[in-house]
Amino acid sequence: MMKSAAELLVSKHQQLTHTEQIKVLSHVQREDDEWVINTLMLENINVPFKYKRKKNYKSLQGQVVNITYYPDIELIAGLEIEIMKIVRIKVA
Repeated sequence: MMKSAAELLVSKHQQLTHTEQIKVLSHVQREDDEWVINTLMLENINVPFKYKRKKNYKSLQGQVVNITYYPDIELIAGLEIEIMKIVRIKVA
């Protein structure tokens, strides 16, 4: 049986997690130099999910998505904040 792209990624990289059919509660995009930082808040999860793109993208708010991500720590104003870095996202 053929594995999906997400299954292949997760099998190669142990720290990755794949979640399907999760609803996006909020989606914020902000420019940072030549990148656009996208921050998502997902249903029933209190940790922000982030990824970068080269340009703005349509809002994912209210959409159901499939994501592949890993945990990370971001330093903001001297505080360590847990975030999830998205390596792959698709509208379900």
